[in-house]
Amino acid sequence: MASVSGPAQTASASAPPLQRGIVKMVLSGCAIIVRGQPRGGPPPERQINLSNIRAGALARRAAQGQPDSKDTPDEPWAFQAREFLRKKLIGKEVCFTVEYKNMHREYGMVYLGKDTTGENIAESLVSEGLATVRREGFRGNNPEQARLCDLEDQSKASKKGLWSEGGGAQTIRNIKYTIENPRNFVDSLHQKPINAIIEHVRDGSVVRALLLPDYYLVTVMLSGIKCPTFKREGDGTETPEPFAAEARFFTESRLLQRDVQIILESCPNQIILGTILHPNGNITELLLKEGFARCVDWSMAVYTQGAEKLRAAERSAKERKVRIWKDYVAPTANLDQKDRQFVAKVMQVVNADAMVVKLNSGEYKTIHLSSIRPPRNEGEEKNKDKDKRFRPLYDIPYMFEAREFLRKKLIGKKVNVTVDYIRAATGPGEGTPAFPERTCATVTIGGINIAEALVSKGLATVIRYRQDDDQRSSHYDELLAAEARAIKNGKGLHSKKEVPIHRVADISGETQKAKQFLPFLQRAGRSEAVVEYVFSGSRLKLYMPKETCLITFLLAGIECPRSSRNTPGGVQVAEPFSDEAMLFTKELVLQREVEVEVESMDKAGNFIGWLHIEGVNLSVALVENALSKVHFTAERSAYYKTLVAAEEGCRQRKEKVWANYEEKPVEEVVHLSEEKERVANYKPVYVTEITDTLHFYAQDVETGSQLENLMETMRAEIAAQPPVEGSYSPRRGDYCIAKFADGEWYRARVEKVESPAKVHVFYIDYGNREVVSSTRLAPIPPAFSTRTLPVQATEYTFAFIQVPQDEDARADVVDCVVRDIQNSQCLLNVEYSGATCPHVTIQFGDTKDDVGLGLVKEGLVMVDVRKEKHLQKMVTEYLNSQESAKSARLNIWRYGDFRADDADEFGYSR
Repeated sequence: MASVSGPAQTASASAPPLQRGIVKMVLSGCAIIVRGQPRGGPPPERQINLSNIRAGALARRAAQGQPDSKDTPDEPWAFQAREFLRKKLIGKEVCFTVEYKNMHREYGMVYLGKDTTGENIAESLVSEGLATVRREGFRGNNPEQARLCDLEDQSKASKKGLWSEGGGAQTIRNIKYTIENPRNFVDSLHQKPINAIIEHVRDGSVVRALLLPDYYLVTVMLSGIKCPTFKREGDGTETPEPFAAEARFFTESRLLQRDVQIILESCPNQIILGTILHPNGNITELLLKEGFARCVDWSMAVYTQGAEKLRAAERSAKERKVRIWKDYVAPTANLDQKDRQFVAKVMQVVNADAMVVKLNSGEYKTIHLSSIRPPRNEGEEKNKDKDKRFRPLYDIPYMFEAREFLRKKLIGKKVNVTVDYIRAATGPGEGTPAFPERTCATVTIGGINIAEALVSKGLATVIRYRQDDDQRSSHYDELLAAEARAIKNGKGLHSKKEVPIHRVADISGETQKAKQFLPFLQRAGRSEAVVEYVFSGSRLKLYMPKETCLITFLLAGIECPRSSRNTPGGVQVAEPFSDEAMLFTKELVLQREVEVEVESMDKAGNFIGWLHIEGVNLSVALVENALSKVHFTAERSAYYKTLVAAEEGCRQRKEKVWANYEEKPVEEVVHLSEEKERVANYKPVYVTEITDTLHFYAQDVETGSQLENLMETMRAEIAAQPPVEGSYSPRRGDYCIAKFADGEWYRARVEKVESPAKVHVFYIDYGNREVVSSTRLAPIPPAFSTRTLPVQATEYTFAFIQVPQDEDARADVVDCVVRDIQNSQCLLNVEYSGATCPHVTIQFGDTKDDVGLGLVKEGLVMVDVRKEKHLQKMVTEYLNSQESAKSARLNIWRYGDFRADDADEFGYSR
């Protein structure tokens, strides 16, 4: 903008008053804007044109919307004159006199400093050859004009500035008002600081900058923040938002026409975002700290100087309630400090963004992770498979993975909870459900923000808020950065791969499915499971990961108080301590990984068995805590003694369920301990296999003909329709048919699959095992399954004897037994039960001699002394035989009686 002085005039009789101000802006080589001191808002300002001189006009851009107008370039030395004044005056205090006014413009003399003894700015410009003296109307009695003319003559003589040779064409800038591809331009700078001059401040966070040395004139918006703006009305007037003028003045007073460095950080939608670096500080942080700006999420991500600094500056302004935050109320303002930050134990993961925690007070609280959204179905997928029951955990893509991530990382662990905000309850709207009040918090464990970890794995997304919505995570920027990383790396929800599908069969209450499934679970022994839900102290829903199914599981061996439930006749009242039992079970096993032993099932399709967690039997734990009683069905289990011992202690102390227990008279139970006689009920069996541990398998002779008929029919059918070699894929626990070494097919069960070439099978009708190739296996025809004829080979072991642990001694025993009874018909009687199979006595089919007693007589084994009274006659007979073998120094007794000190050393122990 060029300023031309008005015609020279004679000095008035009285000198004009001296005024002071601070230079806000240099418009040209002969015009400045001076402002006063701020008092409660932006100060007044006025334009002062230097009298008696003129400087070149600066370049001007063509008027927008006027096709005929053209850009006007700099006049020679105009920019240098402006720069001379800018560097000398911006932000400095000056004094000036207004000599006259012309057409609303004020003309006068300007001095650097507080009085006229300071540098005369007009004289400095003329002496440097950057301005010319207006000689029209020159009067010899005006000493100021005379001095200016002398200085101009000296400048001409020295060939300075305008008076130098060449005409000054090299001083004309080539200003670029537009950039064809702003994004490429920003990217080409690689976020390196570039020198610039701030030419205009539109509002507190938007400036016009001249980039040096190439003279690009660009509009830059400060990254990460937004100040109040001036809204342009239809009539062209501007209406400032609250604190808009103050924010603009704050930026102007610090940056306008200052030398700065700018980092151009991004260019979304043709808007150049950047950070302005000034030796006195970062204007972005200052605006936030003083309450002139708020953080904006969309540009915060590109801010290169640390987004956490901006959040901290904004937080400081909010806490002090300054300017735009004067009416600010913190989301957790109504909470006590102990309710804002606390340590709690995670008891349940409700969803991919919510969990139930237990406070130190014992109270339970549901916590939602701040600012994240769990996986959800989009669009038409919600309406698919209307006939199929919708199960969000398994049917929504990545919901199961998100839940499992939280469950494995958090369940049963202590976490740090920082409440960020309370989301008010909402009523149901059109198409939206009602939500209760939600406590939203940042949850950390071991310094890891769980929400951030979840988002970074692509298992949740970040909620986008309105700019004025302050209810968000205190680590919102980290969440956005984590989501950007997940999108870039194609993780989880952002992956281009097919979404994972979880086909989970729910066989809870499905009696037929449960019956089919029962044998697999029984044979599996201990199976891994996850407790998905606790219905009561002893009734749970389990997820079986290997079998990918859901089952209802009842704890065996105990009688647990029943919870209240709806029945056709009304609501059944809960039994005492039912809630305590359910809470105990929940705290111990809910959503934990457990092991289960399935024993049986009830008529409703619920499985019954034992549940173990970290070595604790849940049935025993409930009894020990007096929350259950032992059920008579536990008598046949291996845990019976433990259960009875635990129950006895609680009963004596009359705790909880035993509170009203009355001791029964002793007389009533005397007859229960009457001795029972040993029952000798020998049945004919055919011994088919003897193992290295002296266990053996035998077939019942009575069903032998059925087995022979089944094998003949099966082999005839296989011969007519041979199985396709290699078409069968074996799985552990499957029943199948296997081709033995003799070339015949037999029924078998798959025990282990190492590889297609190594499949371990057990021949269920004969008791022997073999490792075969899968090409020698085929699916069992339904007509010959175990439903048609049960497994024929039953496992037994010898009663009253101890098997030597020494390998040579044990091999002698096994060889003897194989020689005597394998593949022969014998007589068998079950004497007592064992942990894995019944203990029996077995007689030769012809002589009726006791095989086990014979082993004792030959000194091959030791006697296992049983305490049961009804077995004492047999035990005595075995012990007498052992004494005879010992006296004759037979086999293991050849060195005498070693048992006193050396039984373990010699390998004879139970």
